[in-house]
Amino acid sequence: MERVALFGATGAIGGSIAAALRSQEREYRVVGRSRGELEKNFGSDPRAEIVTWNPDDPASVHDAARGVDTIFYLVGVPYWQFELHPILMKKTLDGAIAEGVQRIVLIGTVYPFGRPQTERVREDHPRQPHTFKGQKRKEQEDLVLAADAAGSIHGTILRLPDFYGPNVERSLVASAFQAAAKGGRAQLVGPIDTPHEFIYVPDAGPVALALASEPKAFSRAWNLAGVGVITQREFVEQVFREAGRNPKLLVANKTMLRLLGLFNPLMRELVEMHYLFETPVIMDDCALRSLLGDVHKTSYADGIRETLRLTNRR
Repeated sequence: MERVALFGATGAIGGSIAAALRSQEREYRVVGRSRGELEKNFGSDPRAEIVTWNPDDPASVHDAARGVDTIFYLVGVPYWQFELHPILMKKTLDGAIAEGVQRIVLIGTVYPFGRPQTERVREDHPRQPHTFKGQKRKEQEDLVLAADAAGSIHGTILRLPDFYGPNVERSLVASAFQAAAKGGRAQLVGPIDTPHEFIYVPDAGPVALALASEPKAFSRAWNLAGVGVITQREFVEQVFREAGRNPKLLVANKTMLRLLGLFNPLMRELVEMHYLFETPVIMDDCALRSLLGDVHKTSYADGIRETLRLTNRR
């Protein structure tokens, strides 16, 4: 059986991939800096091997990659330290290649595209990031593709849009579920009436696993689009309607982000990426669906209902 490791496993997408592996009754390794967080998320799963690492220590990277066939790379960094993305990727690739890892799947974002030049963005859309974060994410992608081109490791990239789902706290619309379930206002970044798309987190894991198992998937990047185009307002109103509450919204514009950024580093960094709220990247994933066949996507109605149900239980 192929040996799989999730580097940066404790995030939302790591949990989704782990759930997909469990559904197939497969063993897997979870890798992260904090053993406490890994134990919290995976300690109850006998199929999960918990390994801590320090990406600044080459020996630690080697240990984390040893005996692994495929790495899913989901390592996050603080939003104000995006310069670390290519640095950590290079260290991981060096260790993985030295240990004979055969494949690496980078879970990526829309940031490398920059401002969209077409209504729907395919994989061959120019990667012309005009932001620092986009440049660093592009550098990260380029490292994976260069290692693949050199024959050192098989690499592929799966780009995801914004996501939401049960117990997902780092989401653009996470506050809407809390507000709808327990009262209060949904805190959003505007404008909120532009086209957008979201993916339900549990849908991502099976797609990532299927992509890693397809030999034709490597040496390039793939888009996984949301289930459909929707505005933030429409999405959040559905959340409140499902909860039986009237929608209450607090919307921050770019000027407000700048003011909040004087005290909050996350808000300060969101200013740079505000273009995504004005001219969102809406992805075309025809190529992925052609490669994999049926790609299950949970409807917004069903995803919102399940997320809200589990939010109410917390």
